[in-house]
Amino acid sequence: MCPTEIQNYGRKNIHNRDLRIVTIGGGTGNSVMLRGLKKYSTNITTIVTVADDGGGSGVLREDLGMLPPGDIRACLIALANTEPAMENLMQYRFKEGTYKGQNFGNLFLAAMNDIYGSFDVAIKETANVLAITGKVLPMTLENIVLYAKLEDGSVIEGESNITFLTRKSGGKIKEVFLEPESPQPLEEAIDEIMDADIVILGPGSLYTSIMPNLLVKRIAKAVINTQAPVYYNVNVMTQAGETDGYSATDHIKAITKHAGEKIIDRVLVNNEEIPKEQALKYYFMEGAEPVYLKEHEKEDLEDQGIKVIEGPFVDVKLNYIRTDSEMAMKAIINDFYKYFVD
Repeated sequence: MCPTEIQNYGRKNIHNRDLRIVTIGGGTGNSVMLRGLKKYSTNITTIVTVADDGGGSGVLREDLGMLPPGDIRACLIALANTEPAMENLMQYRFKEGTYKGQNFGNLFLAAMNDIYGSFDVAIKETANVLAITGKVLPMTLENIVLYAKLEDGSVIEGESNITFLTRKSGGKIKEVFLEPESPQPLEEAIDEIMDADIVILGPGSLYTSIMPNLLVKRIAKAVINTQAPVYYNVNVMTQAGETDGYSATDHIKAITKHAGEKIIDRVLVNNEEIPKEQALKYYFMEGAEPVYLKEHEKEDLEDQGIKVIEGPFVDVKLNYIRTDSEMAMKAIINDFYKYFVD
């Protein structure tokens, strides 16, 4: 949707209500963004991948036949308005015994799933317990498997294997796909995208957190057809095994390819220099490098109808590098009111 079409759509009384904001992703990146988002709206919906098959989530998925709860749990906690003790409890990971390594929040969701016999109802009831701001919706209720096809033609099965095996082999991802090929999303997720004022993709693992959602064809179609502007937060660092050597443009090309057509209206790219000590540490430990906008990229993107928003979107704490969710949300909200509100 081009900016003029979005602006002409109009938003009556938008200054008299909270913005309807939808985020799409999974994992740490999405939950970090949600923490910043809570300060700007209470009308939040996050659509979360359920392709995870590793760690504690993978164990519960295999043992109980349920959808993986890990990314869902992280987003519920990010939106929670509860006592610190409850958040600590939901984040607690057992250190000994049969449940060593398992997360209490995952077990809580597993119990709720068993009680209500429905994963989406279990999420809603857990959301009530945690008094969350907004909604957390799984991208589908079907048992899906994520695959990656590499440039050499080989195929990797399973979300938890993709980054590990590509990093180990040095292979590069050509595309990812789901089985079954066309899982059905929740109708509520489609409605939320179509009714949104703003849709936000990322930050997060490009191929294993963001892309699975867009492989649900009706979700991708809804993002294409929504009247809301679509903002994409480019990761501040590349990810070894997924986006080695990727520029900002490479991230966007991959999303466009998997969605089937252009879906991004705005892209946020960090322009604050990451301290060399931290950047080098990440490179040697994780194989990750900072993602900055190259000279020709801004013009290339704007030729495609994608406006570039640059800013200090990096947060470095305790030598950990991540997106500064508050700065990113401030930039998105300011841009939205400047260009898309009548």
